[in-house]
Amino acid sequence: MPATPATTQDFVPYATAAIDFHRALNIPTGPLVASRVELDSLHEHLVALHGLLDAHAQRTAPLLPAEGDHLKAARTRLWQAADHLHAAYHASPRPGSGEVPGPDACRARLPEGAPELSVCRRHQETAQLVRRRATPADLHAPFTGLVRR
Repeated sequence: MPATPATTQDFVPYATAAIDFHRALNIPTGPLVASRVELDSLHEHLVALHGLLDAHAQRTAPLLPAEGDHLKAARTRLWQAADHLHAAYHASPRPGSGEVPGPDACRARLPEGAPELSVCRRHQETAQLVRRRATPADLHAPFTGLVRR
């Protein structure tokens, strides 16, 4: 019997379950901070979700503008969350030395070595898409809900 092609709907529930599983078993209680590896993984996940919502928004908006607006707003909020995770990554101490890199390290593309630079590369690549899809006003406006009549 031939295999049927998998759809996004097949994988999203598994990804959600994996996040729930991780949260239940891997988040320690107490005053521990998120490691740079954890922040990098979270950033990677949000950027992937951003790409998924971007694809849905681009296909939906021409057909159903109100739904498309909501998908675009969700995409923008995911980018804002990813941007904060990227900033948290750079505010987190480097393993071993405890040194906290300055915010200019990423903008200057100064490598910290693999895999540390992957968060910056991924962030800058996604930022190019964000600049094509959203205005600065979109990115800085508070969320007030969308009402289209």
